[in-house]
Amino acid sequence: MDLRKEHVSVLLPLNSSDTASSSGTRKSLRRHWNQLSRFQKNLVYIVLAGVCIYLFFLIPYDDAASRQSKSEERLEHIQIAPFKDRGPTNDRQRAVVDAFLHSWKGYKEYAWGHDNLKPISMSYSDWFGLGLTIVDGLDTMYIMDLQEEFDESRNWVEQYLRFDVNRDVNLFEVTIRVLGGLLSAYHLSGDKMFLNKALDLGQRLLPCFDSPSGIPYSDVNIDTMKAHPPKWSPDSSTSEVTTLQLEFRDLSRSTLNPVFENAAAKVNVKVHELEKNEGLVPIFINANTGQFRNFATISLGARADSYYEYLLKQWLQTGRKNDDFLIDDYQTAIRGVINQLVRTTPKEKHLYIGELIGGKTFKPKMDHLTCYLPGTLLLGYKNGMPKTHLKLATDLLETCYQTYMKQPTQLAPEISYFNLNGESEYDIYVKTNDAHNLLRPEFVESLYYFYAITGNKTYQDMGWTIFEAFNKYTKVKNGYTSIGNVKNQLNTRPRDMMESFWLGETLKYFYLLFSDDRSEIDLDKYVFNTEAHPLPIRQE
Repeated sequence: MDLRKEHVSVLLPLNSSDTASSSGTRKSLRRHWNQLSRFQKNLVYIVLAGVCIYLFFLIPYDDAASRQSKSEERLEHIQIAPFKDRGPTNDRQRAVVDAFLHSWKGYKEYAWGHDNLKPISMSYSDWFGLGLTIVDGLDTMYIMDLQEEFDESRNWVEQYLRFDVNRDVNLFEVTIRVLGGLLSAYHLSGDKMFLNKALDLGQRLLPCFDSPSGIPYSDVNIDTMKAHPPKWSPDSSTSEVTTLQLEFRDLSRSTLNPVFENAAAKVNVKVHELEKNEGLVPIFINANTGQFRNFATISLGARADSYYEYLLKQWLQTGRKNDDFLIDDYQTAIRGVINQLVRTTPKEKHLYIGELIGGKTFKPKMDHLTCYLPGTLLLGYKNGMPKTHLKLATDLLETCYQTYMKQPTQLAPEISYFNLNGESEYDIYVKTNDAHNLLRPEFVESLYYFYAITGNKTYQDMGWTIFEAFNKYTKVKNGYTSIGNVKNQLNTRPRDMMESFWLGETLKYFYLLFSDDRSEIDLDKYVFNTEAHPLPIRQE
């Protein structure tokens, strides 16, 4: 066999006439080219070079790899999100989106990149200088399907949110707002830039745990990474040191770096081992000694509230393990609440939760912050807690609602007092110094849980009444403002401050409360941190 001929036959076209034509064309072109002068050949070379230069520099160039990368980025942003890409579905949700956009417009115009908007003076307030309103609002924008606002915020975070700055920050506040906000934005969007920022921040917060006891210091300089107690006291707030674990655990499991979870988990163990009053904890703890402050107040409001919340939510976050001391501590604490802190007013029978001053003396005072508890209790009941929790949740929710309805503005004060032994003609009353409203989310949060878990639309109606009151008494030209007096419709004394949690929590919970789909966020898959940032539940 002639192997050379066999090789040639494989390369030739099947049609013999085409073969002949092609061969003749090639010979003809070669003959014409050889007949050209050197000048003519050079001219052809110049023209071909010019065409190549034009194609290379003047025609827009977008290679396949670049197009694929851009496509994948867009698809990842949409497909990873567990939420329906549709935005509001009814008038109430649209009203909440309008409130968000009104707030955002003022913030963007007068406070962009700063922590909080001062809508009346058209200026800003900085606490830590970390763009709190932007980071706190990221997941709210994503959930509301505000793509344009989310993208411009995402770009600010990437370009301008830096942590290598000589600044003291509060461990608790930065963890729940900034670290929690970045992690939630990462889980919803799939954008690893948020995770990288969270990792940088987490590393700068870790020195807080380098105390003699393992109980973290309250403050840290995020540039020098030197931690210290608050300037006003040697003690940290109990809620501050026990409301870090959801975020630090999620950071560890998202980055596969156990150092964050380990540091925060040691605090759980330390606090678990301390002596308590039927599961109830004082509101101060010392980072050097690792002990509670003697004779400190016991409260479910400021400085202690989220300790109880995170006992339950950590248990949920890690898959509801049967042998977890966190859920045992939670159940013990709620029994302590029922036995020692719950009272009922003599006339109208409002159930409320008071405080133990010095750890012993009962005081009929309840912070608005305590109104997170009905929702937390119902979430626990949904996951197997006893019926006593359900009853306490239902009764307390009604009392919290009344703290709104009994005010002329239908907005709750920061602190309410209750008639204990007939010392007041009113069962619920408000002192002048406590009559302010800071646009807080706690009661709306509880309404959301009640609606999401029961499906009862009565809770939506209760929330709508309060939302309308916010619109009537706190909306101003350039945003929304906290007010100084809920007791006077004609003199609310605006305080010129729009806290970041208005966008990060209050409006988010309103939006979810008014959803036609009460499982818009699946409470079997996500757990909200105390700043309303959803983090994934992990079955491990």
